Amino acid sequence: MKFPAPLVRGRFLRREKRFFIHARLDDGTDVVAHTNNTGSMRGCLAEGARLWLSPAANPARKLKWSLEIVEAAAKDKQGRDIQVLVGMNTILANRLVVEAINDGLIPALAGFDSLRTEVRYGSRGSRVDILLTTGDQRVWVEVKNASLVENGHARFPDAPTERGRKHLLELEEMVAAGDRAALVFCCQRADAVTVGPADDIDPEYGRLLRRVAAKGVEIIGLSACVRPQGITAERLVVVDLAPFTM
Repeated sequence: MKFPAPLVRGRFLRREKRFFIHARLDDGTDVVAHTNNTGSMRGCLAEGARLWLSPAANPARKLKWSLEIVEAAAKDKQGRDIQVLVGMNTILANRLVVEAINDGLIPALAGFDSLRTEVRYGSRGSRVDILLTTGDQRVWVEVKNASLVENGHARFPDAPTERGRKHLLELEEMVAAGDRAALVFCCQRADAVTVGPADDIDPEYGRLLRRVAAKGVEIIGLSACVRPQGITAERLVVVDLAPFTM
């Protein structure tokens, strides 16, 4: 996935409410940018962190910039301090998973004849991110963007998520009806080695995740390579549902 226009580099200043961040471009201009990431973005938005913004395609849009990438502090496999680029645009997670499926990067979701997005399903008025079909076989796929990584372990969510819990129940319902269902944690950063629930942030989500996994919902982890030119789904990540300890 390539960005349609060159990104513009700057520094993070502060966040305002959920959907706005303040940044200073490299040319010294202070701007307000939109972010569609409603999580806490824990571990990513440090004051002064380098970031990349995309210009608005619609000149009439009130906010002329959107947050795409942040450079965050992390540790490599040897425990050394490093910097890693993190994709913050949650919409791109869905596109990356679609690309990964089409490229055969996710064997469990390969070989289907049809791929549709934003299809209504379940009993709670949800829209599934991806529906795969072959004949009468269906796989309902939800995608979650996991940006919180500590010591190589990606954790979701980074803030309590009622919506995320609802989606787990929808997937459980699809399996009970005889279909397949899968949850893909898409880590838009290269340092994720494993992925699992953030029990300390949303214990109910962790409990539900383990329950639905035991009932047949397939849990998949995916990592991406993030560059200012574009973001590419790169490899599978090991799913670890055990309680996380530092």
